[in-house]
Amino acid sequence: MTSARPSYTGPRVGQPIERNASSIESLRRLLSYLKPYKLRVLLSVVLVFVAATLSLIAPWLQGVAIDDFIATRDRDGLRRIITILVIIYATAWLAGIIFGRTIASVAQRVMAQLRRDLFARLQTLSMRFFDSNRTGDLMSRVTNDVDAVDQLLSQNLLNLLNSSIQIVSLLGIMLFLDWRMTLAVLLPVPLVLMLVGRIGALSRPAFADYQRSLGTLNSVAQERLSSQRAVISLDRQTETRAEFAEANEATRARGIRAQTLTVLMMPLMFGLGNLSTVSVVGVGAWLAVTGDGNGVTVGLIASFVTYSNRLGRPLGTIANTVTSLFAALAGATRVFDLLDEESDVVDNDGAPALEHVDGLVEFDDVDFAYLAGEHVLSDVDFAATPGQMIGLVGPTGAGKSTIINVLNRFYDIESGAVTIDDHDLREIRKDSLRGHLGIVLQHTFLFTETVRENIRFGRLDATDAEVEDAAQLANAHHFIRALPRGYDTVVSEGGNNLSLGQRQLIAIARAALSNPSLLVLDEATSSVDTRTERAIQSALISLMDGRTSFVIAHRLSTVRDADQILVLQDGKITERGTHDELLAMDGFYKGLHTAQFRGTSEPISPK
Repeated sequence: MTSARPSYTGPRVGQPIERNASSIESLRRLLSYLKPYKLRVLLSVVLVFVAATLSLIAPWLQGVAIDDFIATRDRDGLRRIITILVIIYATAWLAGIIFGRTIASVAQRVMAQLRRDLFARLQTLSMRFFDSNRTGDLMSRVTNDVDAVDQLLSQNLLNLLNSSIQIVSLLGIMLFLDWRMTLAVLLPVPLVLMLVGRIGALSRPAFADYQRSLGTLNSVAQERLSSQRAVISLDRQTETRAEFAEANEATRARGIRAQTLTVLMMPLMFGLGNLSTVSVVGVGAWLAVTGDGNGVTVGLIASFVTYSNRLGRPLGTIANTVTSLFAALAGATRVFDLLDEESDVVDNDGAPALEHVDGLVEFDDVDFAYLAGEHVLSDVDFAATPGQMIGLVGPTGAGKSTIINVLNRFYDIESGAVTIDDHDLREIRKDSLRGHLGIVLQHTFLFTETVRENIRFGRLDATDAEVEDAAQLANAHHFIRALPRGYDTVVSEGGNNLSLGQRQLIAIARAALSNPSLLVLDEATSSVDTRTERAIQSALISLMDGRTSFVIAHRLSTVRDADQILVLQDGKITERGTHDELLAMDGFYKGLHTAQFRGTSEPISPK
């Protein structure tokens, strides 16, 4: 059985940490992804400027047409200006089409790069990281949070740019017409901006909480759906629904709070327009009535009323976009938190590859703990000479699978040394080490691919003939040929269209195909019946021939012929020797052996 691994209680990815505490820093890092596309981004900016400018010129030309051509019945002039208007509107429409296509292309390229970087980072992280982070939350980062970043790039930032250009253009026209009336339009702006700033300060943590709650909701859904067989068999649908409902309710509450802050923005902008209108009418009327207007006429006041309303639109867009920006930046921060995550198992600079393995494996006074201060292995010391079979037995949680985890360098040890052919595992490249290891785990994982591709995962360049040879070695060829499409049968999710024993045989074939120098069998026959176990014993013997092998066994018959059997209790080796030597010791191993062959459920205590 697998050794118990306590849940890691250290800092989890996505918790508040110093390096990504600033939304500005997240935005800066996100914009750095645009550098390879700076010419396309520049083109988008130009197109936005052209569209915004033309949108301001067109109303002015319409006024010219009314004053200069319609009133004077100048048909030729009217035709000319209509033609110009058609050209302007067509150009603005075309600029919008090109802009939309360009920015969509840039945004999707950036999203693809972000997803590649995220997935590549996940492949570098150690098992300790995956022990402490839920799969559903990690999936949420790769999907929901990246989609939020997509929204930021493809819409939010360019809405801000477009609205900013419109505001600058409007201010330029208004200042050109009358600076006093312009000030009247802007009089309420400081108050509104102060309120917007306050709402923005509340929005940032609100959207961060919402993104985190989405990750939790995804985790609950993913875990419960992937374990649906257990849920149904144990009749726990009601409890599962309640757990999902609780996470869903928390997400709903946080979503309402975040979205409510967003909704407040538009009423503020409408209020700005109304206050600006009142200010313009009041100031303009006072200037006109007192005779100090110096050109302030009713017509000019009417124009500024229109301009004040038009100014409210881009300001409203900016205000509404700012809250969406906080949601996107919350997602971006979670993405960059994951990208910044460092593995606690890293290769030293210039670490050499393990080129050739004879098979001498030594554990020298090894101590290891998943959590600081809670040792799972203590003073573990043994040597496996090339070609030997080492059996690992003991009760659940004794440290058997932990020895395998350390040998694979899934985790680094606290003290002592683990060497292969006198090479310390911490001094060689992890990928070269694992390239020499063939592993068959207790819980077999098969991909939703054909049986052939599942076996070929052991060595991707293997031919079909080599795949079938490996299957024959594992005694899997016969049942594979009997499947509906033979080797081309697609394995369903979780391998549910195969029996437990068949899945294990495919995993053994996969290990055989990789032709490893070292072999690890972690309860490799625990899921097969006694008849199937006997059938694959000869295949395993052939597979282990000439290779140093480590076999974790619950059934002692699996390790009966081992060159050395290590008995572990509480993380320490308490007995070692061959099967016959251990029986002669009359200790814990003999108690296990007696219990199994008597058919009792508990081992007999040693004398």
